[in-house]
Amino acid sequence: MVANHDTGPGVTVAGPPGELTAFDEVKRFLRTKPLGTAGAIILVLMVVMAIFAPSIAPHDPYSLRQDKLFIAPFSSAEFIFGTDDMGRDLASRLIYGARISLYVGLFSTLLGSVVGAFLGLAGGYWGGWIDNIIQRFMDILLAFPMLVLAMAVVASLGPSLSNVILSIAAVILPRSARVVRSSTLSVKEMMYVEAARVNGCSNWRISLRHVLPNCLSPFIILVTAQLGGAILIEASLSFLGLGVPPPEPSWGAMLTGAARFYVYKAPWMAVIPGVAISLAVFGFNLFGDALRDILDPRLRAERPD
Repeated sequence: MVANHDTGPGVTVAGPPGELTAFDEVKRFLRTKPLGTAGAIILVLMVVMAIFAPSIAPHDPYSLRQDKLFIAPFSSAEFIFGTDDMGRDLASRLIYGARISLYVGLFSTLLGSVVGAFLGLAGGYWGGWIDNIIQRFMDILLAFPMLVLAMAVVASLGPSLSNVILSIAAVILPRSARVVRSSTLSVKEMMYVEAARVNGCSNWRISLRHVLPNCLSPFIILVTAQLGGAILIEASLSFLGLGVPPPEPSWGAMLTGAARFYVYKAPWMAVIPGVAISLAVFGFNLFGDALRDILDPRLRAERPD
């Protein structure tokens, strides 16, 4: 925080120039990154929906009403987004579905990114046969298309919430390992790392205390970029019947099943969850791009004040 010091009547000396508070950084972000701000707003709304779903949802998302089948959106004040083939309120299922999407997206991204980061750190810092083994394993994982790899993992383990998280983490792991390994190869040649080695610091201390913290900027960018992809993969697995088992109101599960059979009779059953998935992925991508512009030193040097 910039401090002003009084040295006498009418005389004020400013504190250190260029020092910004967190509030100043937020204001700068809102002013210079309007698309990132839009993405952040989408993410905040999604988080609010997930946390306060029981208070926000107008109906029980599991309640079946045979007398309320195929109500069109905005045709009833009671069911704003209409109902499905079982009379369930789509607005309530959409709100509760945000919980599944965020839970799977966050935990799978963190699991895959953290494990991949430590593997990339180990391979990049120690090198040799350790790096060769890790990188060949990453090559095997990267040889599969993302959705195919996720399908193979969840099909072998069985469809469940925890297995869906593991399958998506397996997709994210090699990409995280490659990014952190690349940063580690650059950081470990810095003078402060050499100084720590000369001072007798162990390799574990150097890698965790000096190398890893300086690889966090690309790691954070990667995490935000992968979150949208994780939500999209979860929706794809649920659409294929390999995601979260019914009757959980997953956005991907809302696209499959009856939504495909009634696409002409009740197109809103597929359109509404599809729009929700698109907005969530769009929001994460916008916010991730803005965060990259802020944390990447090459782009930060070109950022206007």
